[in-house]
Amino acid sequence: MKIKAIIPYPVWVGTRNQLIVKIETDEGIHGWGESGLSGREKAVVGAIEHYREFLVDRDPFAIGALWQEMYRSQYFEGGRVLTAAISAIDIALHDIKGKALGVPVHELLGGKQRDCIPTFATTRGPGLAEMIEQAKDLMARGWDAIRIVPAGHVSSGVYEPRQSIGETAAWCVRLREELGPAVVLGIDYHHRLSVAEAASYCQKMPSGTLDFLEEPIRDETPQAYEALRRMTDIPFAIGEEFASKWQFMPYIERDIHQFNRIDVCNVGGLTEAMKVAGWSEAHYVDMMPHNPLGPICTAATIHFAAAVANFAWLETRSSPAEEAHRFDDAEIFPQKPSLDGAVYRVDDRPGLGVEVDEERVRKQTFKFWEAPHLRRADGSVTNW
Repeated sequence: MKIKAIIPYPVWVGTRNQLIVKIETDEGIHGWGESGLSGREKAVVGAIEHYREFLVDRDPFAIGALWQEMYRSQYFEGGRVLTAAISAIDIALHDIKGKALGVPVHELLGGKQRDCIPTFATTRGPGLAEMIEQAKDLMARGWDAIRIVPAGHVSSGVYEPRQSIGETAAWCVRLREELGPAVVLGIDYHHRLSVAEAASYCQKMPSGTLDFLEEPIRDETPQAYEALRRMTDIPFAIGEEFASKWQFMPYIERDIHQFNRIDVCNVGGLTEAMKVAGWSEAHYVDMMPHNPLGPICTAATIHFAAAVANFAWLETRSSPAEEAHRFDDAEIFPQKPSLDGAVYRVDDRPGLGVEVDEERVRKQTFKFWEAPHLRRADGSVTNW
């Protein structure tokens, strides 16, 4: 069997672009992958086109060797654009191999260790009352892990961290009182804070209020997270932006965080994700995958989650609390993962278990989209 074609499709689905990739073989078996670098899809398409030049006519079963060649075939190795391209190709190659062998992808990763994948859901209420209502509804539907969004996270363009942290801390204390001690409660600060701001936020709540604090600060400097660790006992969930095992390395080896927010569509696909999972297991760090993309990403992550021992929860954007944020993609993806209550059942069909209506995909358009460019009240740039 040989790779015959690699076709990237950057298309608008619902409220954002998805970059899905089809790999065709000379034996009629095809595979689907997805890239996770939202907002810079055109850059990733360019990288895929470069890789296509030497991948056509190669053996699609040689996944590990092709990964090494893609990563190391240029003098300027790595970077999020290149690993997002590698991710999509790697996932599609796993889909092909699973279909060709008649086994689900998780069998290629060592076999499943669980039959269902627990998820965490996110409340989207604009205020505390709505959050409490949504969280209680999620608990009634079976969710025991819930994430909230900070105050001021949805804005028209101005974001002041100090105005957010006091109100958000009060929200968290009240939510814990309302929801009780059993539910896992976390928050995603979307790397919007400085070390001092994040420490101040944590210190405004009683110990035990939160079970995880996700991406409170930017990740470029592990020492900054170590400084924050000395000022709080809340477990950290970090890594959705990491684009290789090497970016995870200092966080894992220096025991900085407790949950890996790995994204299989950014880190280098399933090949790289499995390496990070094994490394994390040795340090008792649990996998808590990032999953805001489309059904291909969800399916690939379900197979990954099924095959690793150190798994906590998978992010879902399909809970009742996020109805307005769901993708309208049923016609494009006639076969895709769906929630069974608060869990995803592990699919045993060959490959990823996702089907794509390629004719409909070809009719979709690409739309340039930018994440909000937020500013402080003084006009300076801040993070989204």
